[in-house]
Amino acid sequence: MKFLFDLFPVILFFVAFKMADIYVATAVAIGATVLQIGALAALRRKIEPMHWISLCIIVVFGGATLVLRDETFIKWKPTVLYWLFGIALALSDLLLRRNLIRSMLGSQMQLPEPVWRRLNWSWAAFFALMGVINLLVAFNFTTDQWVNFKLFGATGLMLAFVVGQALYLSRHMEQEKP
Repeated sequence: MKFLFDLFPVILFFVAFKMADIYVATAVAIGATVLQIGALAALRRKIEPMHWISLCIIVVFGGATLVLRDETFIKWKPTVLYWLFGIALALSDLLLRRNLIRSMLGSQMQLPEPVWRRLNWSWAAFFALMGVINLLVAFNFTTDQWVNFKLFGATGLMLAFVVGQALYLSRHMEQEKP
């Protein structure tokens, strides 16, 4: 359910694009992201930093798309988001000696320190790659193809990466001691 909830703005963006155009879809994505955070607040659920960052980026890049009537900005939005996440993971490790992936998942599983480090860096690299792939699709294919990729391709790549990570982690998880 959390996965679908996080995909809510992307799904509505896709539907609005198919029913109207990129500008309507962008406005819908902005509204859906605001609603998403509003729903979390109303339910007194924790609003993750990722949600706030996503809101800021969709408002800035989506707003620029709407004000300037230029779809280039909304096409850059996923890349900026991916790269910000990748940079945050890398810099938190390099400068702060803090593993953000461990901070998020450490209460759920026990892993050796080198595995946490590889996990953190693999996510940083994945986000960097996803940003590049988004740009390649956004500026070498039609807007319709990019919108399809945004929902199906990017989500599929994310799922494949998560499954790959789960398989990798299953080999390294420390057994709980009785």
